[in-house]
Amino acid sequence: MTESKDILEKLEKIRLKALELGFDGFGVAPPDVGESGEWFQQWLAQNYDGEMAYIKRGEAKRLDLDLVLPGVKSVICLTTPYFTTPRTLDYLNEPETGDISNYALNLDYHDLIQPRLRELEACLAEVFPGCQTKGYVDTGPILEKPLAEKAGLGWIGKHTNLLTEGVGSYYFLSEILVDVALPLSEAGQDHCGTCTACIDICPTEAIVAPYVLDARKCISYLTIELKGAIPHEYRKAIGNRIYGCDDCQIVCPWNSYAVATDEPAFQEREGVKGLIELMQLDDEEFRARFRKSPVKRTKRRGLLRNVAVALGNSGQLEAVPVLTEALSDPEPLIRSHAVWALGELLGKGVLEAVESCLLEETDVLVLNEVERLKTV
Repeated sequence: MTESKDILEKLEKIRLKALELGFDGFGVAPPDVGESGEWFQQWLAQNYDGEMAYIKRGEAKRLDLDLVLPGVKSVICLTTPYFTTPRTLDYLNEPETGDISNYALNLDYHDLIQPRLRELEACLAEVFPGCQTKGYVDTGPILEKPLAEKAGLGWIGKHTNLLTEGVGSYYFLSEILVDVALPLSEAGQDHCGTCTACIDICPTEAIVAPYVLDARKCISYLTIELKGAIPHEYRKAIGNRIYGCDDCQIVCPWNSYAVATDEPAFQEREGVKGLIELMQLDDEEFRARFRKSPVKRTKRRGLLRNVAVALGNSGQLEAVPVLTEALSDPEPLIRSHAVWALGELLGKGVLEAVESCLLEETDVLVLNEVERLKTV
């Protein structure tokens, strides 16, 4: 009994330290993934991971956390809120601006959360001398959402994001694996009920069944993870989204409870949404504009690919000059999407101008786009 009381007091000390560091959710899960492992394998078998090869590479570790941290006995799961301002779908009526997922409006969350995790690991080492730990901020080969659910932080909603009753889903997950047996939290319970708002709103029908996401169709995947050309069948549905998509979270009733954080790192920075301005960024300007931002992950070629699609969907003839200029961009990926965008804005009438700008074009991706324009 004394030992049990002692470890509870130690765990409480760690929890209070986590709150002091800025984490607002804290729970402890067992290291076994249980039925979630079987679901994960079925998901991979459907190739729903698309081109995210790192997921398959880490399959064994995701199924057996002992391969990640030998001797692991507990997983401390944490949340960090990033919600800043109320969100609606009104951004769809602002074609001159690009929409960026709420979490990526300013600084890269890894840079904020990782130092906090290291401090919490130091606290663990102080409370449990000699313990081994390993912390992750969505970068490790672990099934973080099922673990967070087991840790009582919420439940995996039908849109596959973790939801917390009375809080919503606008938060980051992070974890610390530890080789100490800690008191476990009570697992979260599903509160989605009969609601299908997230499924119904998805622009590309990426939520193929409740709790099942085909990432290959998801706009977040298409605008961030996918490195090549965006499939034509999804370009119109992307609208003016240039980095991620929050629609399934925006319509979720539980997010009506979201409380805005005053964390400066997550407040929107200036100059990240004007489509015509973004389309004109060279590499140096891109790096400066998105320094320490999650958006830098796409590199310039990926972001301007997305911006070209958004401009093609905008109906703005004011975008024609910058898109025409993009036909001379060093990146074939940008040139090809500029061809598509010009075709959307001007139809076949732009073909002659496009061909004259691309007289020496050799890239297959661009040439195929020009040929496709001829059939529009």
